[in-house]
Amino acid sequence: MTAQEIYEVWLEKLPAGDPLRAELEAIRGNDAEITDRFYQEIAFGTAGLRGICGAGTNRMNERTVGRATQGIANYIKNSGEDISRGVAIAYDCRHFSKEFSEMAAEILAGNGIKAYLFPSLRPTPELSYAIRKLGCVSGINMTASHNPKEYNGYKVYWEDGAQISGEISDGMLAEIQKLDMFETFAKMSLADAKESGLITMLGEDMDRDYLDYVKSLAEHEGDALDLDVPVVYTPLNGAGSIPVMQIAAERGFRNVHIVPEQKDPDPDFTTVGYPNPEDPKAFAYSEKLGASLGAEVLIATDPDSDRMAIEIADGQGGYRFLNGNQTGGLIIAYLAESRAEKGTLPEKSALIKSIVTGNFGATIARAHGVDVFETLTGFKNICGKIPELAREGYAYFFGYEESIGVAPGEEVRDKDGVCAAMLIMEMAAYYRKQGMSIAGKLEQLYQKYGYFAEDQVSVVLKGKEGAERIGRIMDVFRGGKPAAFGAMKTADVIDYIGGYKDIPPQNALKFVMEDGSWFAMRPSGTEPKIKFYYYAVADEREASAGRIDAMRGAVTELIDSVE
Repeated sequence: MTAQEIYEVWLEKLPAGDPLRAELEAIRGNDAEITDRFYQEIAFGTAGLRGICGAGTNRMNERTVGRATQGIANYIKNSGEDISRGVAIAYDCRHFSKEFSEMAAEILAGNGIKAYLFPSLRPTPELSYAIRKLGCVSGINMTASHNPKEYNGYKVYWEDGAQISGEISDGMLAEIQKLDMFETFAKMSLADAKESGLITMLGEDMDRDYLDYVKSLAEHEGDALDLDVPVVYTPLNGAGSIPVMQIAAERGFRNVHIVPEQKDPDPDFTTVGYPNPEDPKAFAYSEKLGASLGAEVLIATDPDSDRMAIEIADGQGGYRFLNGNQTGGLIIAYLAESRAEKGTLPEKSALIKSIVTGNFGATIARAHGVDVFETLTGFKNICGKIPELAREGYAYFFGYEESIGVAPGEEVRDKDGVCAAMLIMEMAAYYRKQGMSIAGKLEQLYQKYGYFAEDQVSVVLKGKEGAERIGRIMDVFRGGKPAAFGAMKTADVIDYIGGYKDIPPQNALKFVMEDGSWFAMRPSGTEPKIKFYYYAVADEREASAGRIDAMRGAVTELIDSVE
């Protein structure tokens, strides 16, 4: 059926008075808008669903979300798992997150599957923790993470507390695709499900357990810290507001200030627009408050509080943004040095990073005897590696990737921005007590291990023609295997298309130069772009930056030559 035909079916089947019907009536005759809403079904993949809220098959709405939930319920019932173990459900501050989460709980209950539901917004890492704590078979989180305000999403987790992948993701998709969006799915009201015990509301007890777990990952306490270190924190109107500030207070930090305009939930993100702390523009309000308070570090988490980024004082009255490689390297150094000094670093420890994450943190970890393992991008892969390494006798040390995500402890099998924020506060207080700043520590690490430089470039190519050109670009790099990029000679090429060592297949390439510099490239799985990641290290800052410039320039020239 064409997009127009599917549009007419929806108009026919949606009852009068349904807001979705009114929304579709309003776009009658707008062919471009109808096509965009109905040319495909919103994709269900390893991250579940994510898309713009609204009416249509390519949108997040009660029909697409209801269908996905029923499909997941069918998968769970057919999996052989004990459905009484239940499914934990959380949500963030976005439009319809609460409504979608309650509907999901009602559909699960209607299928005889117990649901554990949070009554208000909670951070993603707490959901991951709750799945494992409660022994749930699965978990659902209504969040679009750091996407713009128009979006919402539906993240799905399995019993290990990590996002679904592989056979589980494929199995759920198969069940979802069997269903019509206008079927009447089994459903039990919240009130009836609570009374029957099929829905249990989570609250302060789980919050307390999660916060105690986060606090257990502290390295230093009391006299080792300057608890007056000035810090500014913004949750970007998301779920981190309460837990981050509560941990700061409980640990005795006396000078942590939250950005008032971004303290409370706001699904429109009025003060930030694009609520992604990986974008330095998200720190605008934090910088203003930080300058007035003389803050040493600014901390930001995204709306579901799995991502965390920082800016540090630049010594000139302003602030300097640190990327995920730098922040990850700082935390790794802090943990490794502390545990080595205390004798608490196991001999067989494992650091896990993605294939496109730089070598700064890995170099520091190896210097402390920690073994380094790589996975594909995404914390479903990073945290999915933990059980495998445990079977080999490894103690988990740390997991991270370049896109400002870290997993400091193994009980949360996803990015944990709440714990990361606590560790940054502690780190700032610890170094301040020693008469040093985070900036000073970063420089010290560069002097010891080399000046690491990095850059990331995304080439956006929209539509069918763009997708085809991305394919040709990959073919040129893969088929040609250039022997040099400018004056930099290629020493090795790693092609992940057929898998590499124990890493599953992915359409990605890595070119390693003779001087140790390298770049990786891969098409995005969710957006119309191809991403390039550049890394270099040298004894001098200028030399490292120069290698990045040279490599990027030569790569860009080759990209531009592909029609």
